[in-house]
Amino acid sequence: MATAYERYNLHTTPEKFYIEACDEGADAVLAIDRVSNEMTLTGKKDVPPSAVTRPICGIMGTIRMVAGRKRNVGSLLGHSVWKAVDFDVISYKKTVLHLSEIQSQENKTFLSMINNVLTTDGFYFCTDYDLTHTLQRLSNTSPDFQEMSLLERADQRFVWNGNLLRELAAQPELHKFALPVVHGFIVMKPCRINGKIFEWILISRRSCFRAGVRYYVRGQHFDPVSSVLSYVAFDFHKECSAMRWERLQILVDLVAETQDEYSYFMVTSEGKTVAQQRGVFRSNCMDCLDRTNVIQSLLARRSLQSQLQRMGVLNVGQRIEEQAEFEKIYKNAWADNANACAVQYAGTGALKTDFTRTGKRTRLGLLMDGWNSMIRYYKNNFSDGFRQDSIDLFLGNFAVDESDGPTPLRVQKDWKFLTLPIVMLVAFSMCIVCLLMAGDTWTETLAYVMFWGAASAITATIILFNGQDFVDSPKLVHKEKLD
Repeated sequence: MATAYERYNLHTTPEKFYIEACDEGADAVLAIDRVSNEMTLTGKKDVPPSAVTRPICGIMGTIRMVAGRKRNVGSLLGHSVWKAVDFDVISYKKTVLHLSEIQSQENKTFLSMINNVLTTDGFYFCTDYDLTHTLQRLSNTSPDFQEMSLLERADQRFVWNGNLLRELAAQPELHKFALPVVHGFIVMKPCRINGKIFEWILISRRSCFRAGVRYYVRGQHFDPVSSVLSYVAFDFHKECSAMRWERLQILVDLVAETQDEYSYFMVTSEGKTVAQQRGVFRSNCMDCLDRTNVIQSLLARRSLQSQLQRMGVLNVGQRIEEQAEFEKIYKNAWADNANACAVQYAGTGALKTDFTRTGKRTRLGLLMDGWNSMIRYYKNNFSDGFRQDSIDLFLGNFAVDESDGPTPLRVQKDWKFLTLPIVMLVAFSMCIVCLLMAGDTWTETLAYVMFWGAASAITATIILFNGQDFVDSPKLVHKEKLD
């Protein structure tokens, strides 16, 4: 099976970058010209002794180049899975003095966008296993597919650095330096039930098609010709109102027969396939976030119950819920998954994780949901445009034009954006001051309060009427905000 290199050294000179493969027996060095951007494959003997050297974990891609640190998550079928925990963005250019003041400022904005994506937790990779495909797909591939490089055979829906790797992808001899990276959440836990030890793994992968933040990009479309859909409606708020979350079992029972028909993929240690999965559940609420995770965790538990019984881990009549130690691991992993995906998508931790962790709703959980909802409201209105631009730039939905032409970043806000919030803040502050520091007569105080209160109300009304002008909307790729 084709693999990527696992260890690297980065050698830097004023003219070139040299990425040395440090795996045992490897002599390959990727040389990148910092002026022409040309990439060539050379040997260790061509690395100048004067180069500044440091170890790196791999190449995220070129925009122009990204390196970083990694942490081991665990082992998947004997293959080490890594989480990228830190990145360096290294400029090809030795100086930016040739840029105008406006270009320099825009360059800093683009760089902060790239860093915004890279600092969003949840990038994972493996140097000798394909994380972009399910085990069922990998088991049904041809020998030719198995010999392809990780970059060539990866499912592009889940390769978040596909755009960054485009220059390496164009040169097959450089593919061993390319690490396809997925974004989402991975947890691996050793578990024990009835004295039987097994590894339980949860993998969530975000698609890079229609990727974005909560109110600008939502969900994916199905091809009605090639997809057979069965729709089940469930009014979450009505059925589970007044914290009656045990009523979620109604939905699980509704789809139980369908879930049994879909089955799951199972293969023996000898490589014999004993079960094939024939369908998937797409659960989504309006936000595709918190309630989605709750439902997925319930469906996953029901599927896992069947798998563990089939493998002889659970005895006849035993249920997962009765295995206290494993149930705690299971619930916490799904709650962590909810938080990770929610931060990536909405900018805050998930709501309703008290139910996911404990199996019931709590008043403290309601308070935390209220706090996170307020933070989401602010971010969705005043920072999501920048986050969406960051994702579009990172994924290649927008390409920076290196000419002197204007970029979408140069769109200027009009006077309302700058003036009205200041007027409203001053008017509201004066209204409070007049209430706290009464005048000589109550009529004088009332007049001041009414004046400043009216000023606050009028400016607030104008701001609400022109709400789109005050919302942080994406600039690089036009997107309408979804209600």
